[in-house]
Amino acid sequence: MKHIISVAVENKFGVLARVSGLFSARGFNIDSLAVGETEDPTISCMTIVVKGDDKILEQVKKQLNKLIDVISVKDFVNKEHIDRELLVFKIGVDKKTKPKALRTLKRFGANAIKASADTVMVEAVGDPSHILKMLEALKGFKVKEMVRTGRIAMAL
Repeated sequence: MKHIISVAVENKFGVLARVSGLFSARGFNIDSLAVGETEDPTISCMTIVVKGDDKILEQVKKQLNKLIDVISVKDFVNKEHIDRELLVFKIGVDKKTKPKALRTLKRFGANAIKASADTVMVEAVGDPSHILKMLEALKGFKVKEMVRTGRIAMAL
């Protein structure tokens, strides 16, 4: 089962290493990790997506709560929440394919942020299923480069 865990931490040197180390020490592969400041610059929010059963994840959450710099730990698995991911990528186009690419991007709410004769740079935001559907619709285009932020989440 996939768990989305939100960890509020003090914005201090080494916190990311200690938190991620806790997961690797227990044999968990982190599928996604996003970290950023909150409305309070002394606090950061880490959003961690990891696969594992409930029993083992419960132990990880207990261990996280024992770390000095951890303020709170929330698992969104049984909570209503919104999660999003930012994707920036370049696709190859030509005169014939560019209009189709732009129509497809518009259909998925993605923005062409820079375009040339042979490349369109795109930014897209959405939940993971939305992002996957968009990438599937763009299969006919050559993706030249792609970066993803990882997921961020917030309870409703």
